[in-house]
This record gives sequence, C-alpha cells and structure tokens, in this order.
Amino acid sequence: MEQLLERFLGYVKIDTQSDTDTGLTPSTPGQMQFAHALVEELKEIGLSDVEVDENGYVMAMLPATVDYDVPVIGFIAHMDTSPDFSGKHVKPRVINNYQGGDIELNAQEKIILTTADFPEVENYKGQDLVVTDGTTLLGADDKAGVAEIVTAMEYLIKHPEVKHGKIRICFTPDEEIGAGADHFNVEKFGAEFAYTLDGSEIGELEYENFNAAYAKVTVNGRMVHPGYAKHKMRNSIRIANQIMNMLPRHETPEHTDGYEGFYHLMSFNGDVEKTEMMYIIRDFKRDRFEDRKTEMEHLIRKINSEYGEGTAVIEMKDQYYNMREKVEPVMHIVDVAKKAMEDLGIKPIVKPIRGGTDGARLSYMNLPTPNIFAGGHNFHGRFEFVPVQSMIKAAEVIVRISELVAKK
Repeated sequence: MEQLLERFLGYVKIDTQSDTDTGLTPSTPGQMQFAHALVEELKEIGLSDVEVDENGYVMAMLPATVDYDVPVIGFIAHMDTSPDFSGKHVKPRVINNYQGGDIELNAQEKIILTTADFPEVENYKGQDLVVTDGTTLLGADDKAGVAEIVTAMEYLIKHPEVKHGKIRICFTPDEEIGAGADHFNVEKFGAEFAYTLDGSEIGELEYENFNAAYAKVTVNGRMVHPGYAKHKMRNSIRIANQIMNMLPRHETPEHTDGYEGFYHLMSFNGDVEKTEMMYIIRDFKRDRFEDRKTEMEHLIRKINSEYGEGTAVIEMKDQYYNMREKVEPVMHIVDVAKKAMEDLGIKPIVKPIRGGTDGARLSYMNLPTPNIFAGGHNFHGRFEFVPVQSMIKAAEVIVRISELVAKK
C-alpha cells in the first residue's frame, strides 16, 4: 500500500496536462518528462525491453515464468491529464481512515467536497482517500492506472513463483485529446489482447463505448452600423444561437445517462461577423450515431436556405467507434477480467463507457482492449478523489488476470 501510494503521489505532481492546439506528439513537454521518468523507474524495478519512442510512448516487457505457450497480454494506461482543468502544481492530500461527511479541500477558498453533491464518497468510510486542494484536478485519470500497472509488475518481478506468460505494458500520451492511439505500434507491442486501466469506481469492467465525432460549426455574419442595419446586418451570434436551439433540448450530457447519446456544445465564441461552435456527438448505436451527424448537416442546410449559402459551414470528423464490435468475438478476455475480480472479492460492474479510452481505437487496430477500473471518482475537476484501497485492488486484478491467462 505504501509503495503504490508513494508512487501515485509522485506521479500526480508532474504536470502532464495535454493541449489540443500544439499539433505535437506528445502535445506538452511534461508528458515526455514523465515518460523518461517512467523509463528509469521501469528499468530500476527490473522490466525488460524498456524504451520510449520519439512520440512519448513508453513500452516494456515482463518475461514469462512458464515454459509453455501462453497468450501475450498487455496492460495500458495514459500519462496525460485533461486539457479542460489545471493539472499544474497538483497538491494531493491523503485523508487516512475517512469517517464520512463533507471534506474541506481548501479553507481559504472555501472549497468543499460535499456529500450532498457527491454522495458516493461515503461508500469509502474507513478507507484512505487521496483528494486535491481544490485548485486543480488530481490526475487519477490516469496516473492511478499507471501506478497500478507499475506496482503490479514490480510485485510479479519480486514473486517469480506466480505463474504468468509474457506481459507487455505501454503508457501513452494525449489520450485526453483523442490522440492516444495515433502512433501506437500494435505490431511492436506484440500482445494478443490488452486491458486499459482507465475506469472509475472499483469493479468497473467495460467493453463498449460511445461512437464519437466532433463538429466545428462556423457562422459567417455581416456587420453594419446598428442604426442602419435593417435587412442588412447578419448577426452571426444570433444565427449560431438559432442553430443551438434547433437541436433537441434534452439530448445533452446533463440530461442523459446509460445508453443515451447526446450533442454536447463545448465552446461558443464569436462576434457579429463570425461565431464558432465546437460540438461533440456521441451515441452507442452506430445507426443512431450516423443519424445524429446527418441531423447536424440538415440543420446547417436549413440555416443556409434561410440566410444564404455559406452562412453556416460545418466540419465533422469521426474520432472513435464502439469497441463492442471488436471485443464480442473474443469475449473470453472480458470473462477473464470478470473472474479475476470475483476471485478477489470484487463485484464486477459491467457497464458501457460514456466516453472513450485508448482501448476503443486499439480494438479497431486489431488489439482487443476492454477497460478496467482505476478507482477514481469525479475525473477532470477539483473534486476528484481516489480511494487507496481501490488502487490496491486494481493492481491485484492485474496480477490475477496474468495468473488466469497462464492457467493450462
């Protein structure tokens, strides 16, 4: 426990916040700094073939302890934190033996993690929680996953009596900006299947996720002196607002859960002459996903028919697809993870990911990769926390999966 916790607390202090605007891989220098630090650590604990490439992908191998054929398996986590909330100068704090109730994160700023807003925290009474100081995110997404994988590998190295096949690990950059698999060398990785350690609460096991696309809508207006603007001015802000209101009001993230899809307006910036909106489009069913994209295009055509061709322009790009299509033919890899949890007294929570992981794209690159819990809650914000005991259980699940795959 102490080893894993110390490792995690060190990781979160490295600023690895990714950035959509640099056009680089990794997108920020802190990720490469973290990658090189991990290389040294992995060599120190005794892993083989440890390296980092020019794009910041860290790979390593743990040799088998059995002399018969066993599928090569992989474990993957990402090094970056969300671009949407500060990951700089993270000051983690450990609450030992949490006894319930609200948690004051920052007395000076009066930032409190309340049980009214986050009732799930009381599920962890008696456990040790790592929280933020309320000014940054924590980074358990996904440095908890990184710490769990490294700790599990160190355990297996120190316990050669545990039977397992060859294990590959990889730590990727820029997952949070959808680029984590862009330069992932599946052939070099050499695993038959893998698992991402990138889920939330203890027990989560996921093999299906959203189909995902982004849409950039540009509205072109025309500025005229407002005193003489009748039938001349074209206010791009008002037209953009019209587009926004033409989409279904309740098909947004704050109104949906489970298998329900949505349109999410992420940014809205403009003036009379030009307004830009960034949307993400999500749905589990591929046909509904395609319908959502078609609807966006239809709305743009309606706006142009009203205000003139070229008033609104849309650029759309698919980001990733539902991994279920690629995992279902090899469902034994989900069953192994499920059994590993059950063997450790963990109740598996099989649920869809209302987001995406590197595993979604890797599954379409012929590396089926379901997702396992890393233990944290409230990712991407100041109220993020992770129970240390959940991280320990995640590391134990890695070890147990390795054992089960090696069983004759």
